[in-house]
Amino acid sequence: MATRAQFENSNDIGVFAKLTNSYCLVARGGSENFYSVFESELSDHIPVVHVTIGGIRTIGRLTVGNKNGLLLPNSTTDLELQHIRNALPDSVKIQRIDEKLSALGNCIVSNDHVALVHPDIDQATEEIIADVLGVEVFRQSIAGNVLVGSFCSITNQGGLVHPKTTIDEQKELSSLLQIPLTAGTVNRGSDVIGAGLVANDWTAFCGMDTTATEIRVLENIFNLHDTDQSAIVNEMRSTLIDSMT
Repeated sequence: MATRAQFENSNDIGVFAKLTNSYCLVARGGSENFYSVFESELSDHIPVVHVTIGGIRTIGRLTVGNKNGLLLPNSTTDLELQHIRNALPDSVKIQRIDEKLSALGNCIVSNDHVALVHPDIDQATEEIIADVLGVEVFRQSIAGNVLVGSFCSITNQGGLVHPKTTIDEQKELSSLLQIPLTAGTVNRGSDVIGAGLVANDWTAFCGMDTTATEIRVLENIFNLHDTDQSAIVNEMRSTLIDSMT
Protein backbone atom coordinates (compact mmCIF):
# COMPACT_ATOMS: atom_id res chain seq x y z
CA MET A 1 0.00 0.00 0.00
CA ALA A 2 1.17 3.56 -0.69
CA THR A 3 1.13 6.10 2.13
CA ARG A 4 1.07 9.89 1.78
CA ALA A 5 3.57 11.90 3.83
CA GLN A 6 5.13 15.36 4.04
CA PHE A 7 8.51 16.57 5.31
CA GLU A 8 7.82 19.89 7.05
CA ASN A 9 6.03 21.74 4.21
CA SER A 10 7.58 19.75 1.37
CA ASN A 11 5.87 17.00 -0.62
CA ASP A 12 9.24 15.93 -2.08
CA ILE A 13 9.72 13.15 0.46
CA GLY A 14 12.14 11.31 -1.83
CA VAL A 15 14.54 14.20 -1.17
CA PHE A 16 14.48 13.50 2.58
CA ALA A 17 14.31 9.68 2.69
CA LYS A 18 15.96 6.59 1.18
CA LEU A 19 14.03 3.31 1.30
CA THR A 20 15.29 -0.18 0.44
CA ASN A 21 14.28 -3.75 1.33
CA SER A 22 16.72 -3.89 4.26
CA TYR A 23 16.78 -0.35 5.74
CA CYS A 24 15.27 3.13 5.56
CA LEU A 25 17.16 6.41 6.04
CA VAL A 26 15.20 9.54 7.00
CA ALA A 27 16.55 13.07 7.42
CA ARG A 28 17.05 14.47 10.90
CA GLY A 29 15.11 17.54 11.98
CA GLY A 30 11.69 16.91 10.46
CA SER A 31 8.45 16.71 12.39
CA GLU A 32 7.66 13.68 14.55
CA ASN A 33 4.68 13.06 12.28
CA PHE A 34 6.99 12.46 9.30
CA TYR A 35 9.03 9.89 11.22
CA SER A 36 6.00 8.17 12.70
CA VAL A 37 4.57 7.55 9.20
CA PHE A 38 7.72 5.63 8.25
CA GLU A 39 8.20 3.91 11.59
CA SER A 40 4.60 2.67 11.83
CA GLU A 41 4.92 0.99 8.41
CA LEU A 42 8.52 -0.20 8.59
CA SER A 43 9.93 -0.58 12.11
CA ASP A 44 8.66 -4.16 12.52
CA HIS A 45 10.60 -5.19 9.40
CA ILE A 46 13.65 -2.96 8.86
CA PRO A 47 15.60 -0.28 10.79
CA VAL A 48 14.50 3.34 10.29
CA VAL A 49 17.62 5.48 10.80
CA HIS A 50 17.71 9.28 11.34
CA VAL A 51 20.74 10.74 9.50
CA THR A 52 22.33 13.73 7.81
CA ILE A 53 24.98 13.65 5.07
CA GLY A 54 27.68 16.29 5.44
CA GLY A 55 25.29 18.08 7.79
CA ILE A 56 22.68 18.30 4.99
CA ARG A 57 19.17 16.84 5.21
CA THR A 58 18.58 16.07 1.51
CA ILE A 59 19.75 12.49 2.05
CA GLY A 60 17.51 10.97 -0.61
CA ARG A 61 19.27 12.94 -3.34
CA LEU A 62 22.79 12.41 -1.95
CA THR A 63 22.76 8.64 -1.38
CA VAL A 64 21.94 5.51 -3.36
CA GLY A 65 21.40 2.01 -2.03
CA ASN A 66 19.63 -1.33 -2.14
CA LYS A 67 19.33 -4.31 0.21
CA ASN A 68 23.00 -5.21 -0.44
CA GLY A 69 24.72 -1.86 0.06
CA LEU A 70 24.72 1.90 0.48
CA LEU A 71 26.86 4.46 -1.35
CA LEU A 72 27.57 7.83 0.27
CA PRO A 73 29.18 10.97 -1.18
CA ASN A 74 32.63 12.11 -0.05
CA SER A 75 31.03 14.92 1.99
CA THR A 76 29.78 12.34 4.54
CA THR A 77 31.61 12.91 7.84
CA ASP A 78 33.34 10.12 9.77
CA LEU A 79 30.79 10.53 12.57
CA GLU A 80 27.84 10.19 10.16
CA LEU A 81 29.46 7.17 8.50
CA GLN A 82 29.99 5.49 11.88
CA HIS A 83 26.40 6.20 12.94
CA ILE A 84 25.06 4.64 9.72
CA ARG A 85 27.36 1.59 10.06
CA ASN A 86 26.14 1.01 13.63
CA ALA A 87 22.47 1.30 12.67
CA LEU A 88 22.34 -0.78 9.47
CA PRO A 89 22.39 -4.60 9.27
CA ASP A 90 25.88 -6.15 9.11
CA SER A 91 25.09 -7.65 5.69
CA VAL A 92 24.83 -4.15 4.12
CA LYS A 93 28.10 -2.90 2.57
CA ILE A 94 28.64 0.84 3.09
CA GLN A 95 31.14 2.92 1.12
CA ARG A 96 31.97 6.58 0.57
CA ILE A 97 32.87 7.42 -3.00
CA ASP A 98 34.75 10.36 -4.51
CA GLU A 99 32.55 11.23 -7.49
CA LYS A 100 32.25 14.68 -9.10
CA LEU A 101 28.50 14.04 -9.60
CA SER A 102 28.09 14.00 -5.82
CA ALA A 103 24.27 14.02 -5.74
CA LEU A 104 24.32 10.25 -6.15
CA GLY A 105 20.55 9.86 -5.71
CA ASN A 106 19.92 12.14 -8.70
CA CYS A 107 22.45 10.35 -10.93
CA ILE A 108 21.86 6.69 -10.02
CA VAL A 109 18.73 4.56 -9.56
CA SER A 110 18.93 0.95 -8.43
CA ASN A 111 16.93 -2.04 -7.29
CA ASP A 112 18.52 -5.22 -5.92
CA HIS A 113 19.65 -6.45 -9.36
CA VAL A 114 20.22 -3.56 -11.80
CA ALA A 115 21.34 0.08 -11.66
CA LEU A 116 20.86 2.85 -14.22
CA VAL A 117 23.46 5.62 -14.03
CA HIS A 118 24.18 9.07 -15.48
CA PRO A 119 26.13 8.64 -18.77
CA ASP A 120 29.03 10.82 -17.48
CA ILE A 121 29.66 8.99 -14.21
CA ASP A 122 33.29 7.94 -13.59
CA GLN A 123 34.36 4.44 -14.64
CA ALA A 124 35.73 3.84 -11.13
CA THR A 125 32.35 4.81 -9.64
CA GLU A 126 30.58 2.41 -12.02
CA GLU A 127 32.78 -0.44 -10.77
CA ILE A 128 32.11 0.48 -7.11
CA ILE A 129 28.34 0.55 -7.77
CA ALA A 130 28.52 -2.94 -9.28
CA ASP A 131 30.62 -4.25 -6.38
CA VAL A 132 28.92 -2.63 -3.36
CA LEU A 133 25.32 -2.89 -4.57
CA GLY A 134 25.83 -6.24 -6.33
CA VAL A 135 24.11 -5.08 -9.53
CA GLU A 136 24.56 -4.86 -13.30
CA VAL A 137 25.17 -1.22 -14.29
CA PHE A 138 23.87 0.52 -17.43
CA ARG A 139 24.55 4.11 -18.53
CA GLN A 140 21.18 5.51 -19.52
CA SER A 141 18.92 8.54 -19.90
CA ILE A 142 15.16 8.71 -19.35
CA ALA A 143 12.99 10.79 -21.71
CA GLY A 144 16.16 12.72 -22.67
CA ASN A 145 17.06 13.40 -19.01
CA VAL A 146 20.46 12.21 -17.76
CA LEU A 147 19.44 12.52 -14.09
CA VAL A 148 17.99 9.00 -14.05
CA GLY A 149 17.56 8.98 -10.27
CA SER A 150 15.34 12.07 -10.41
CA PHE A 151 13.02 10.92 -13.18
CA CYS A 152 12.22 7.35 -12.21
CA SER A 153 11.75 5.02 -9.23
CA ILE A 154 12.29 1.25 -9.42
CA THR A 155 11.93 -1.77 -7.16
CA ASN A 156 12.25 -5.50 -7.86
CA GLN A 157 8.51 -5.49 -8.68
CA GLY A 158 8.27 -2.64 -11.21
CA GLY A 159 9.08 0.97 -11.98
CA LEU A 160 7.52 4.40 -12.54
CA VAL A 161 9.22 6.62 -15.14
CA HIS A 162 8.97 10.19 -16.49
CA PRO A 163 5.56 10.79 -18.19
CA LYS A 164 7.22 11.72 -21.51
CA THR A 165 9.08 8.40 -21.75
CA THR A 166 8.05 6.88 -25.10
CA ILE A 167 6.58 3.38 -25.41
CA ASP A 168 9.74 2.22 -27.24
CA GLU A 169 11.96 3.63 -24.50
CA GLN A 170 9.81 1.99 -21.83
CA LYS A 171 10.18 -1.36 -23.62
CA GLU A 172 13.96 -0.92 -23.87
CA LEU A 173 14.30 0.04 -20.18
CA SER A 174 11.95 -2.77 -19.13
CA SER A 175 14.10 -5.24 -21.04
CA LEU A 176 17.27 -3.93 -19.34
CA LEU A 177 15.74 -3.96 -15.87
CA GLN A 178 13.64 -7.11 -16.31
CA ILE A 179 10.64 -5.47 -14.59
CA PRO A 180 7.40 -3.90 -15.88
CA LEU A 181 7.46 -0.09 -16.26
CA THR A 182 4.83 2.58 -16.72
CA ALA A 183 5.01 6.34 -17.27
CA GLY A 184 3.35 8.49 -14.64
CA THR A 185 3.53 11.38 -12.21
CA VAL A 186 3.37 12.07 -8.47
CA ASN A 187 2.28 15.09 -6.40
CA ARG A 188 -0.53 16.13 -8.74
CA GLY A 189 1.40 16.06 -12.02
CA SER A 190 5.06 16.37 -10.99
CA ASP A 191 7.42 14.54 -13.35
CA VAL A 192 10.26 14.44 -10.78
CA ILE A 193 9.36 10.92 -9.68
CA GLY A 194 12.47 10.31 -7.56
CA ALA A 195 11.81 13.41 -5.46
CA GLY A 196 8.14 12.72 -4.78
CA LEU A 197 8.27 8.98 -4.10
CA VAL A 198 10.21 6.25 -2.26
CA ALA A 199 9.31 2.57 -2.61
CA ASN A 200 10.49 -0.95 -1.85
CA ASP A 201 9.01 -4.37 -2.62
CA TRP A 202 6.11 -4.12 -0.18
CA THR A 203 5.36 -0.44 0.51
CA ALA A 204 5.70 3.07 -0.90
CA PHE A 205 5.53 6.64 0.41
CA CYS A 206 4.59 9.65 -1.71
CA GLY A 207 3.92 13.36 -1.21
CA MET A 208 0.63 14.61 0.25
CA ASP A 209 -0.37 16.20 -3.08
CA THR A 210 -0.33 12.82 -4.86
CA THR A 211 -3.84 12.13 -6.20
CA ALA A 212 -5.79 8.90 -5.74
CA THR A 213 -5.36 8.18 -9.47
CA GLU A 214 -1.56 8.60 -9.22
CA ILE A 215 -1.51 6.34 -6.14
CA ARG A 216 -3.52 3.68 -7.98
CA VAL A 217 -1.00 3.74 -10.86
CA LEU A 218 2.02 3.39 -8.57
CA GLU A 219 0.35 0.68 -6.45
CA ASN A 220 -0.37 -1.30 -9.61
CA ILE A 221 3.11 -0.99 -11.12
CA PHE A 222 4.88 -1.72 -7.80
CA ASN A 223 2.40 -4.52 -7.07
CA LEU A 224 1.39 -3.05 -3.69
CA HIS A 225 -2.12 -4.43 -3.50
CA ASP A 226 -3.97 -4.29 -0.20
CA THR A 227 -7.22 -6.23 -0.11
CA ASP A 228 -8.23 -4.75 3.23
CA GLN A 229 -11.81 -3.46 2.94
CA SER A 230 -11.17 -0.24 4.87
CA ALA A 231 -8.32 0.62 2.49
CA ILE A 232 -10.68 0.24 -0.48
CA VAL A 233 -13.26 2.51 1.20
CA ASN A 234 -10.55 5.10 1.97
CA GLU A 235 -9.34 5.02 -1.64
CA MET A 236 -12.89 5.57 -2.93
CA ARG A 237 -13.28 8.48 -0.51
CA SER A 238 -9.94 9.97 -1.67
CA THR A 239 -11.03 9.69 -5.29
CA LEU A 240 -14.25 11.56 -4.53
CA ILE A 241 -12.38 14.30 -2.64
CA ASP A 242 -9.83 14.63 -5.48
CA SER A 243 -12.61 14.94 -8.06
CA MET A 244 -14.32 17.68 -6.02
CA THR A 245 -11.14 19.80 -5.51
